[in-house]
Formats: sequence, C-alpha cells, structure tokens
Amino acid sequence: MTAPRDVLSSVRRELARFPPVLEALLKDLDAATWRARPTPAEWAPVEIVCHLRDEEVEDFGARIKIVLEGGAAFSPIDPERWAAERRYLETDGPQALAAFRDRRVTSLGSLDAIAPARLSAAVDHPRAGALSGLDLLVAWVEHDRLHLAQLAATLARLWATRWAPLRTDYAGPIPYSTP
Repeated sequence: MTAPRDVLSSVRRELARFPPVLEALLKDLDAATWRARPTPAEWAPVEIVCHLRDEEVEDFGARIKIVLEGGAAFSPIDPERWAAERRYLETDGPQALAAFRDRRVTSLGSLDAIAPARLSAAVDHPRAGALSGLDLLVAWVEHDRLHLAQLAATLARLWATRWAPLRTDYAGPIPYSTP
C-alpha cells in the first residue's frame, strides 16, 4: 500500500499544476470558440471548464470531506444535468476559468489541513464500491487529466473544422474524434 503522506503530497503538487496548464491552453480563445461544440452531443470548451469548476466543490472536495467526517454516503451528482440547468454554454469562458482557479486554490488549502492517515477511511459508492479518501485524491488528478485530453481534442477538432478544406490530417489523427 502506498503511504498516505506520499499520495497526498503528489496529489497536491499535481492539482496545483493543472490551472496554469488550462490557462495556457485557453489563453486568448475567442468567444465563439469558447462556445463551439465539435458535434451537438459534445461539450464546448466553456462547458468543460464549467464542469471542472463545479466538480471541484461538489464532487471531489465534498466527497473527501465526507470521508474525513466519517460519513456513510456520498451526495449524488449529475454533471450532465448541471450543464443544462446551469447553462454552461452561456457562461463567460474566462470567468468560468477564473472561478475554477479560485476554487482550486481553496481546495489546495483544505488539503493542507488533512492528516494523511485519515484518508485511508472509505465510504461506499453505489456504482464504484468502497472509495477511500486516497482513491478520491488520485481520481481527482485523473479527472483533471481526462478533461485536459478532452479539451485538447476539442480544440484540435475545432481548429481543423475552422480551416477546412485545408487538410490538418497530415498532423495525425485527432483523439476522441467521431466520424
């Protein structure tokens, strides 16, 4: 088993690295690209950032708190519903990114106060089974990385569409591309 202190230390470092990566990727994006969806069923960059912003507080941070407090169950979440109800597509992209960055700073501060040994406690999740605080921490970093890949693929597809009929396929296939 990995030492809780090592997991917590690595997770803090990785979570802190993510906002500047997002900012660099999204810097100077125009309003139309923030809201453009590669296909009607896929999220635009602003929707991905809004999702990250809300998950920061309502998923990972909240669930780790439940583990630390000895809770018995996690509150359900519904990111797809949030996207519609909270009108992610209409949100200002740079404002959503700033809100995410602020929430991440708060999250990192709360992680500083955790005694690593307490993260070994677990709470049952109806679909995933028992999840410890350590599981949630490493999943949090993985969540960031999965959405970074999604965002990069979305931007690559939007770029290719923007310049069609010029051919971008010479660069290689776009990940997560749909036919």
